[in-house]
Amino acid sequence: MEEIVRIQCDARCVRRAVWLMAILAALAAFGLGYGVILVDNFPNNVPQFIINTFGVLAVSWLICILAFAGLGMVYRWKLDRRREECRQIVTRLLESRLGKTVVTPLQFAEPIVSASRMRATSMS
Repeated sequence: MEEIVRIQCDARCVRRAVWLMAILAALAAFGLGYGVILVDNFPNNVPQFIINTFGVLAVSWLICILAFAGLGMVYRWKLDRRREECRQIVTRLLESRLGKTVVTPLQFAEPIVSASRMRATSMS
């Protein structure tokens, strides 16, 4: 049980990191967009260092988003596997306590007749 809680906590941290990286990447893109749209003579009027910094930050944050998304999928896979193991343990425990249960399908007393079939038989 503790491992499930730990995996859930780790997965939650990864989701928060993905959101943070997405916000930072959007801010970097908006910073470049601001320069392109609102600054006169953009490439020549702004130091190349600033343009390169925004570009590198945006690309690095997008790479982080992909890495964190992959890590999130790994945590999801681990969590699903651990939950399935718990389900199997509970099922075995219940079967040992209650015995093997057999599910039988319901039997109807008389067959169900559709409305169109009823109309066809009543018209004849």
